[in-house]
Amino acid sequence: MQTRWKQRPPGSNWGEFGPDDQRGRMNLVTREKVLQGIREVRDGRTFCLSLPLDYPGGNVLNPRRHPPRVCATIRDGKSAGQQNFCWPLATDNPLHTDVVCDDIVLLTLQYSTQWDSFAHIGSRFDANGDGEPEMVFYNGFRAGEEIKPATPKPNAEPWAIYEGSRAEALGIQNLAEHGAQGRGVLIDLHHHFGRKRHAVTYDDLMRVLEADRVVVEKGDMVCLYTGFADVIIELAKRPDPQLLHHTCSGLDGRDDKLLNWISDSGLAALIADNYAVEIIATSIFKPIPHAAMPLHEHCIFKNGIHLGEIWYLTELAKWLRAHDRNRFLLTAPPLRLPGAVGSPATPIATV
Repeated sequence: MQTRWKQRPPGSNWGEFGPDDQRGRMNLVTREKVLQGIREVRDGRTFCLSLPLDYPGGNVLNPRRHPPRVCATIRDGKSAGQQNFCWPLATDNPLHTDVVCDDIVLLTLQYSTQWDSFAHIGSRFDANGDGEPEMVFYNGFRAGEEIKPATPKPNAEPWAIYEGSRAEALGIQNLAEHGAQGRGVLIDLHHHFGRKRHAVTYDDLMRVLEADRVVVEKGDMVCLYTGFADVIIELAKRPDPQLLHHTCSGLDGRDDKLLNWISDSGLAALIADNYAVEIIATSIFKPIPHAAMPLHEHCIFKNGIHLGEIWYLTELAKWLRAHDRNRFLLTAPPLRLPGAVGSPATPIATV
């Protein structure tokens, strides 16, 4: 079982689903969990849990991520160079009545509503047990071996200089092939904290769960409604960095009790409408090497828990509270794009 690593990180589950596992805690979303989700459907109403994929607008949230660029494909043959958009095929054959539109997109996969794969976050950890840290990912998969950077192409277009980078293991297609469907559970942080910038601790979360009678069980996909996506929509693709970086709640990744609860609860995926699920602190809190995003490290790197970010949960949260419910059927596959480290998603909740 330990051919890829001799020691695993403290608090991790490496190897528990098999030596070559790439699905992590989604293994807990079994056929029975899907049926549990289906049994939550009573009204037949659906909610789209995705923002429009051109939101938030600009690149304020992450300077390396840009809005999608959509353009028409180009025709060939006798019509070479013409845009293939509102194109009458009668130009090529007068007997054809078809009018064609066809387009292409340059899409930053984690710009808007998205899933993180296990290849998104790794760590420098001594998996070999020789006192020297290696760059490794969930279940010991290695940077440079299974998670492969590209060879630079200096004369390429800027977006294509590093074309060819690829997650040969842990790519987002593993989540897509699983199906990403099961029982969702919503935790309404916005109801309790409003838009106050607040790092939610274990004690905070337990009070919320008790007040709203929310129970998280093994294999559930947990969704956190903070109101952050509402702010994004209100800004109408003109994001205000001062506002976005100082509004709404998120989990406190520095709280070890909270991280232990994530492990002990058995939740299969952790999803939020905010930027990173956790509040990313900027101050140093440990005098030894540590993760800047400890919840990402705990979930993605150590325990194979997919994170969903910048989802749109508002209408679902309001409906569930009005009907004294918090569970629903969640269907949320990413793109089946082999080798990608993240993916946009158009999740659907059915109640």
